[in-house]
Amino acid sequence: MEHTLRALPELHQECLHHIQTEPRRRNPTRVSGSRRRDRLNLSAIDARNNIVAILESWSRFAAERLGTTAVIRSVPHLTRFLGRHLDWLTAQPPAADFADEIEDLRLELLNAIDPEAGDRAVPTRACVVDGCPGTIDASPQHHNGGRTSVGCSSGHSWGIREWLTLRHLLDQPRTAAV
Repeated sequence: MEHTLRALPELHQECLHHIQTEPRRRNPTRVSGSRRRDRLNLSAIDARNNIVAILESWSRFAAERLGTTAVIRSVPHLTRFLGRHLDWLTAQPPAADFADEIEDLRLELLNAIDPEAGDRAVPTRACVVDGCPGTIDASPQHHNGGRTSVGCSSGHSWGIREWLTLRHLLDQPRTAAV
């Protein structure tokens, strides 16, 4: 358990380098003018978001029960905090849940870093614009002038930086504005 917990910051950092990937080419020779097919790795984005949320939740649990202060919201700080209190955590009733979640995080990060060999289907999601029937895929489009964007099948478009910021909205339930 301690080894797995200590490995998480490095896996979290490595996952950052896999957010935008280029699929493996069958022919390594690049033909002039051939279309570049970069992909946004949604698994890597999700894994990086999940690790912070889960580690923060367990750190808050420990801090509240132990009467200590919460730690900085970063993976290295959170894992060090949990590591310092690992003996206490593993003696608590939810210890099995804690162990399972830490191992699940490790596996999720590893899968985002090194997905199974072979071409995978591009993940698609419903468009985030209310009432839009379009779908968004993780294939950034390259425009003249070097701009890269992610768009939906109905024409909505976001720059990569905007998309990384908006990405978390996809998994949150929508509520009607009053």
